[in-house]
Amino acid sequence: MRDLALHLLDIAENSAAAEARTIRIEICEDISNDRFSMSIEDDGKGMTEEMVQKVTDPFVTSRTTRKVGLGIPLLKEAAEACEGSLEITSALGKGTRIFVDFKRNHIDRMPLGDVATTFLNLMIAHPEIHFVFRYTIGKEEFLLDDELIKEELQGISLTEPIVLGFLRNLIESGVRSVQPAA
Repeated sequence: MRDLALHLLDIAENSAAAEARTIRIEICEDISNDRFSMSIEDDGKGMTEEMVQKVTDPFVTSRTTRKVGLGIPLLKEAAEACEGSLEITSALGKGTRIFVDFKRNHIDRMPLGDVATTFLNLMIAHPEIHFVFRYTIGKEEFLLDDELIKEELQGISLTEPIVLGFLRNLIESGVRSVQPAA
């Protein structure tokens, strides 16, 4: 994968496949400590301790459509190459949390990518899931809890053109609001 937003998308799709009802995605850029972290937490099926130990192996996957699972192993390798780490905690019936940390300004850290489009695509693809997105850079924060939006829409589809345009603008401007001026 060429950017971190695609890793977020892949892991969130795993959460959806694990029948999560709520998925929380957090991105934190700690400029003063030169750290960059992401976490994806869900309330899905969870994994056994044995599966947690195996999930970073590229030749282990629970998917039936292919024989390898490269997303998490590649992300772990990318983090470790940038003075970071990847941690997975999970419990059957309770869900899974994946936390990944990088040295923020490491020359080999892949770019974040289009996180706004990733958030939007997840909301549209899985309207039945409650998503909470938090993006923090220093003291600036963008928080989006889609439950409030869905309640306000009273059953109107997120894919309605006017709703889609509103959501795209909301997420893109929110993400831009926390990013430092170039």
